[in-house]
Amino acid sequence: MALRQLDEKAVTTLVAEATMAPSMHNAQPWRFRFLTDERLLLLYADQERAMRRSDPGDRALHIGCGAALLNLRVAAAHAGLAPDVRLLPEPQDPLLLAAVHLTDQAGRARDDELARLHTVIRQRHTSRHPFAEKDVPEDVRTTLQDAAARESATLLFPGPWHAETVLDLIRDAESRDVMDADAREDLIRWTRLGPEADTAVDGVPEYAFGPRKRDGKAPVRDFAGRRPVADRGATTFEYTPHLALLSTSGDGPADWLHAGQALERVLLEATLAELATSLTSHALETPELRLLVRDPVSGTGQVQMVLRIGYGPRGPATPRRPVPDVLDIV
Repeated sequence: MALRQLDEKAVTTLVAEATMAPSMHNAQPWRFRFLTDERLLLLYADQERAMRRSDPGDRALHIGCGAALLNLRVAAAHAGLAPDVRLLPEPQDPLLLAAVHLTDQAGRARDDELARLHTVIRQRHTSRHPFAEKDVPEDVRTTLQDAAARESATLLFPGPWHAETVLDLIRDAESRDVMDADAREDLIRWTRLGPEADTAVDGVPEYAFGPRKRDGKAPVRDFAGRRPVADRGATTFEYTPHLALLSTSGDGPADWLHAGQALERVLLEATLAELATSLTSHALETPELRLLVRDPVSGTGQVQMVLRIGYGPRGPATPRRPVPDVLDIV
């Protein structure tokens, strides 16, 4: 992609692939602005899509935007560009999360490790279905851990006792939500039921809820709550879910952006390995529970996301906002 070819169509393609990233309740809390003369793509937080109840500090918002940034880097590498990223480039503007200078790769080595992930950007979906009671091979786990490490994060596969503790904390968080009507405010805002599910451009449509959990221990958030959803059915989920904890050393906006990039890199690698994935931040939305999720041996690090991985259906694609709604070209 030569300089003269970095036009509106090319930038639109990059942003379309960036927005395939996961975000809390599929709120898609990002905006992009491309400065043509500078070949500079700016990533902003969209505060209108913040979660007042579930994410008051915007931690999850930053993670979602970080995931979109990783996709952008993958798409750029695939297109023959060398993205030069600066996180939080203007401290006086906290909504400006990243500035990406899109240079040509001439004279620079292509990032093949990123480019190889491009084929699965649109295949990665969150699966809220049961996974098989089947172990994930050690070499695959190592690949996922390496993916996190490349983005300044750590991926830990908790042992049986630690995993059971994490599951208990998630169930505790779910119980609190049932007792607190205000806690369901964000979930209700970002779920799409009935005819709205067929026309939605954001949120979680009812066809992506998955079946109700009749039994099993898999941490799968029930987006329906007590609301009726037709044709869902109920089934048994895995009794020994394979969990992974994604952590960073710090716990500020830059760390959250690193966590989002690490999360998406892990998810894309998992998709390449034919694994299904789902995410839960339920036990991380309450500060007093979040500290208890950490590795009990080291007691360090800040857990940013709990992943569930395994072999099963990948789940349906969820809607995305049209690129013109999230991209300004100057």
